[in-house]
Amino acid sequence: MGSPRHFLDLNGMEAGVLQDILVLGATYRRGESPSGKERPLKGKTLALIFEKPSTRTRVSFEVGMKQLGGDVVVLGHTDTQLGRGETIADTARVLSRYVDAIMIRTDSHEKLLDLAGHASVPVINGLTDYSHPCQIMADLMTFEEHRGPVAGKVFAWIGDGNNVAVSWIHAAVKFAFTLRLACPESLPPPQEVLDWAGAQGGAVSFGNDAAAAAAAADCVITDTWVSMGDKDEKARRAALAPLQVDESLMKSAAKQALFMHCLPAHRGEEVTDGVIDGPWSVVWDEAENRLHAQKGILSWCLQ
Repeated sequence: MGSPRHFLDLNGMEAGVLQDILVLGATYRRGESPSGKERPLKGKTLALIFEKPSTRTRVSFEVGMKQLGGDVVVLGHTDTQLGRGETIADTARVLSRYVDAIMIRTDSHEKLLDLAGHASVPVINGLTDYSHPCQIMADLMTFEEHRGPVAGKVFAWIGDGNNVAVSWIHAAVKFAFTLRLACPESLPPPQEVLDWAGAQGGAVSFGNDAAAAAAAADCVITDTWVSMGDKDEKARRAALAPLQVDESLMKSAAKQALFMHCLPAHRGEEVTDGVIDGPWSVVWDEAENRLHAQKGILSWCLQ
């Protein structure tokens, strides 16, 4: 038996594999089955571990697995022995005897890596404090549906240098597009991730000016200013206030620019109603594509 096909971080995967997963997801979105089987994951079971609240991740993985013919077991933070001191390694070994794949949404990235290191079934990163690769796969699928291949395009990230930003940096290298990040000096992306992108020859730049990042960009992306676990709300809002995505900023982007937000959105903070409900916005397609992208990920991991 070979090593399991984990889906952990975009930077650790081959660009061709990531493209293949997007093709799988797009095929499912069209209502087709890449394998020709109506229920290709019949008999398979996915464990969903949630140590952080979720709407889109939970519903998209649960519905997606069931649409593919499989079943799911949902485990909240109080539903497992992890909350009572059982190690991640022991949990991985036990779950590997029961299920065919494990998705985890947690805080520590080390917890994800520990789970994957001890599981004999595929492990999927549903979000950690470090990265959120499933979200970016849905975002890229959404862009390509509306505007064609992402290679050579310009994307602007406006906001905190958070876990979603990290996965956008990874994606910029793997999918060969330009990424401009505008973040407060106090909330930059991890330097080691920027250094990695530079070493890989990625077209990734980092500054503090939202207008400069968005100028003539093909896509403008933002995220909530205060995420789960953030304790410095007042300071974060003050630092991020100059980076609100409003109609003026979007008008400085390319004529056919798209606006994306991974949701939930806090209207009037990181984005105005005029943008999220405006002609640039594809946030609802983006949310729907979590389902299709994750079906692609599940198919790749389990077939």
